[in-house]
Amino acid sequence: MAFTLYSLIQAALLCINAVAVLHEERFLSKIGWGVDQSVGGFGDEPGIKVQLMNLIRSVRTVMRVPLIGVNSVCIVLLLLFG
Repeated sequence: MAFTLYSLIQAALLCINAVAVLHEERFLSKIGWGVDQSVGGFGDEPGIKVQLMNLIRSVRTVMRVPLIGVNSVCIVLLLLFG
């Protein structure tokens, strides 16, 4: 398999899909990354854990509908062009 732009885009898509399917109560709270774990004070710099939780929550919220379309296009391209 050659290293092409399409394979790079497909790898990024798979990573975004992996982040999008993470469930907060089933998986993230078991490893200590639940919603109630990120309590911070006013004016405090958010740590890396809080920033990653915000990124995961944002990806799950914003990318849910566009991922359906992008995944469908990738599936059709793989079916057509192998």
